[in-house]
Amino acid sequence: MNVQSPQSEPLWQWRYRLSLAHHRGLLWLSGSPHWTRQQARLLAGEAHVLWVGGQPPADGGIEALAPGQARSRLGGENDLVVFDAHDDQGSGFDPDAFGALAGTVRAGGLLLLLTPAHWGSRADADHLRLCDEATPPETLSPRYLARLARLLRHSPKVARWQQGEATLHLPVVAEASRPGDQPTDTDCLTADQAEAVRLLGRLRRRRPLVLTADRGRGKSAALGIAAARRLQAGERELLVTAPRPAAVEPLFERLMALLPTGQREGNAFCWPSPDGTLHQVRFIAPDALTEQLESLGGAGATLLVDEAAALPAQLLTRWLRAFPRIVFATTVHGYEGSGRGFALRFRDQLDRHAPQWRHFEMTIPVRWAPEDPLEQLTAELLCLDATVTPLPWPVELEAVTTRRLDRDDLAHHEAELRRLFGLLVQAHYRTTPADLRTLLVAPGVSLEVIEQQDVLLGVAVCSDEGGFEASLAERIARGERRPRGHLLPQSLAVHAGVQEAAEQRWRRVMRIAVHPEARHGGLGQALLQAVACRARDEGIALLGASFGAEPGLMRFWQRAGFAPLRPGLTAETSTGEHALMVARALTTEGETLLAALQDALREQLGELLLIELAGLDPGVAATLLAQVAVTPDPLTSAERTRLTRFTQGRAPLVPVRPLLRRILLMALIRHAQDATTSEDDSIQLASLTGVLWQGRSLDWLASQHGLAGRQAALDWLRARSGELTVSPV
Repeated sequence: MNVQSPQSEPLWQWRYRLSLAHHRGLLWLSGSPHWTRQQARLLAGEAHVLWVGGQPPADGGIEALAPGQARSRLGGENDLVVFDAHDDQGSGFDPDAFGALAGTVRAGGLLLLLTPAHWGSRADADHLRLCDEATPPETLSPRYLARLARLLRHSPKVARWQQGEATLHLPVVAEASRPGDQPTDTDCLTADQAEAVRLLGRLRRRRPLVLTADRGRGKSAALGIAAARRLQAGERELLVTAPRPAAVEPLFERLMALLPTGQREGNAFCWPSPDGTLHQVRFIAPDALTEQLESLGGAGATLLVDEAAALPAQLLTRWLRAFPRIVFATTVHGYEGSGRGFALRFRDQLDRHAPQWRHFEMTIPVRWAPEDPLEQLTAELLCLDATVTPLPWPVELEAVTTRRLDRDDLAHHEAELRRLFGLLVQAHYRTTPADLRTLLVAPGVSLEVIEQQDVLLGVAVCSDEGGFEASLAERIARGERRPRGHLLPQSLAVHAGVQEAAEQRWRRVMRIAVHPEARHGGLGQALLQAVACRARDEGIALLGASFGAEPGLMRFWQRAGFAPLRPGLTAETSTGEHALMVARALTTEGETLLAALQDALREQLGELLLIELAGLDPGVAATLLAQVAVTPDPLTSAERTRLTRFTQGRAPLVPVRPLLRRILLMALIRHAQDATTSEDDSIQLASLTGVLWQGRSLDWLASQHGLAGRQAALDWLRARSGELTVSPV
């Protein structure tokens, strides 16, 4: 290959040393779009190039890819990836795409980053995608790109070449420290992978395996190798789930390589054993898995969960209960979700339901050598390895202070930024590199933190929404306009039918996180109170939030004074959870609007639970009813007589169902107010909610409690209803 540059010989020597070290490199080309693209094309020569973003040359050997399609390449490998961050098509620098595609560069390969010469010194077009279309471009901050440029400029791992400069800055390539232990398993590439496959082949009932790894460690391939061997050992069916099918593509690739007589059709792999028996590995999406849990789980069933950190602990817990043999595999640092946050949130559930669970972490890279410079650079630029540090002393609630962070200052204090982002990563299951960009540049975003002696204990990320003129608010309520970035006012105006929701000013808590060593001590409540006070002082009418509905979270927000306003009507495909919008009034106008929105929900909720929300988790439905419903009138003497005929006699269910709903509402409200009630009480109330409010069948009730058929379920319903009538929970 011929690079028309006086620097070509040093450049090729650098690339040769990378190849010998089994490492990968990043070359930053900055200048005009024409110059950077020309140099990238010359560097590529005749090799195949994956060109992401911008306007790739119309030459053979170049495969163009939009940044939004980056995740479709997970599991693939490339010798050369060009990441074009010029703004020809408004794409700019997409951090999620960068994080995904950096992992596809194979050992000895290069990632070329093409940027303007003075990157980060102006408001680049990628910020515009975060804003309302009416926001003037000149109001947008360049601080995110300025941070990236600063880190790249000072990193000893980056090769840099700027248009007009005579010198090409090349980093020193360290000798790779190759792992000494080679696997005895010929299907595996590292000793780590071989050990993971061994553990996967020895799954035991009620002893889940948690498998964690950084990217490039062969985690998904290990699942595929183990799946092939389990089929060969006689297992008829293995179920696999993940946030998206692309995440388990390496699993299916290994299946096809190891069992060549098998056949893949879509997201299922079938293999005929020598005796003619068909064996199957089948991918099923999280929402479909949850819907079919009764039929798919049970004795003999095995479930492999990949990228578990990107899924909520609530779903993982339900699967843990349903499948006797289950594996939770996840990436420790990644754009799909944080394995460290997963471990913190899910360990309690594992200890409770499967105390003999096992953990194995894969640390040896498969596709490149340890200390790979591109892996280290990607983690540094995108804060993929941001973590929380142990607290130096016990937290004293009386000694904490709150303050709003200045985002300009934050962008220049890397250590503080990483501490803050580390809190968010460990507290949320879907934190991505793009969230870091939102923190720094999205219009209307503010950061409130809580500290003790300058040690960061928690953070709330907020966004200002609403405040539209009446004419535009009417068009929003009619569904004719959907302003970008105004989740709460836009959704509530449309779905609750209250135009004023779009007219009032809102502050939405997008994320809230507290240090894991300081949870359950009142810090979250104190932080929300500080956010509310500041918002009230700034003339905001309502403080709101939207989150995946889960009883514990719902109770947290209720304790902070927030009321439910709208549940999402469909579960998210990637999580299986329904979103829930909540709010707290800060002004007189906010109180009036909040009351109207609550009335709208009360009017709709009964019908929603029977139709659109019939599939909502009954525990969530029970908590929602307790928080929304007004305490019903006590039963009259005649009504008690009718109810006694059902609970103590053999009277049918249908005539007393309205009465049962009323006594259940009373019990749910009392339960919500009593902190001493047990988990068994919660489970029973959730089951009653499923039958009486969501139309769940007696067969469903029987399966929930291990009862022998419909008659036994009806007897259970009579007994529990009688207990509520005599002494509600």
